[in-house]
Amino acid sequence: MSALVKNLKPIWEQITFPLVQFLGRLKISPHLLTVLGVIFTAISVPLLASGHFFWGGILVLFGGICDALDGHLARSTKRVSKFGALLDSTLDRVGDFLPLFGLALYFAEKLIWLTVVLFNILFWFLVSYVKARMEGLGVREKIGGLFERPERLAVLIISLILGWVELGLIITLLGSFVTFLQRLWKGWRKLRF
Repeated sequence: MSALVKNLKPIWEQITFPLVQFLGRLKISPHLLTVLGVIFTAISVPLLASGHFFWGGILVLFGGICDALDGHLARSTKRVSKFGALLDSTLDRVGDFLPLFGLALYFAEKLIWLTVVLFNILFWFLVSYVKARMEGLGVREKIGGLFERPERLAVLIISLILGWVELGLIITLLGSFVTFLQRLWKGWRKLRF
């Protein structure tokens, strides 16, 4: 869990508790929220590909809100499961890819920015992969890093809504690259013997 999430999670859960209670009374499944998050993000792809960054950013934001609510709903309704964790992590990767795919389509004719988008895809996935692989190799402590998924999404969403897409892509690329190196370094320290 990133420092941002660790500090903001209690506030978020307090603010969203009435909504989560309402969703629980409606018997809404946490899995449904997870899937809805990806659907919102998927709908952003044609908007981003056609340069409608504000509305694309709003849809990515809605997707992120669903993703931030699904775990809270699962814990509040005692519906936490290993499959839910697997589904959430897997669809997080899809949710990471989709807006970047839309931006890759938008920048298809601009080689430099297309390259920046493609390297974002690479390092967003490597950050997640290194963590998953370290956990699979038995590292049980917090993996961490400077720029985890919440930070990447926050910067991407803000940059889309404000129209600062290129700046957001540079920040997320640099942050993801540094986080990848941090996690690889931590893996080397923990697993070298």
